[in-house]
Amino acid sequence: MLWPVRRSYRQRNGVQGTEPRKEIPNRVLLGLARDVIRDGHTATIFVKGYSMRPFLEHQRDRVILDAPRELHVGDAVLAEIEPDHYVLHRIIGLEGDDVTLMGDGNIRGTEHCRRKDVAGVVTHYLRPQRTLPATDRRLQRRIRLWRRLLPVRRYLLFIYKEMV
Repeated sequence: MLWPVRRSYRQRNGVQGTEPRKEIPNRVLLGLARDVIRDGHTATIFVKGYSMRPFLEHQRDRVILDAPRELHVGDAVLAEIEPDHYVLHRIIGLEGDDVTLMGDGNIRGTEHCRRKDVAGVVTHYLRPQRTLPATDRRLQRRIRLWRRLLPVRRYLLFIYKEMV
């Protein structure tokens, strides 16, 4: 189990909750999200894990997912890379029917799936204070720059972790 580096949003902002947050296993929750998207709806999910740092933070940020119409390099997608094993990662390569994925917070290692295994594409990033559309030009520039910084990403992520 991964432990968050930062205090939770509720702890930082003094939000009182009457019920503790209930966690649903990823294989169940993301399978339901896939089904909802296939039925023509959007799905909003909390981000779990650190593989999409610095753009998405564990249990702080949420994303809105919609059906994949056309895939592009740089899109953040929810994909089933093995039966009942989902990842929310960015597309770094498209070749025919093959899709190559890598998390923004990863320094090496990729996942592979087929186009039909992409369950949803991120359309909006929901942060505690604002909502960013995935098509935001400033965000797209930062994502492209981050992809080019892969050789030094290890050091940048270390600095980022110390700042958060």
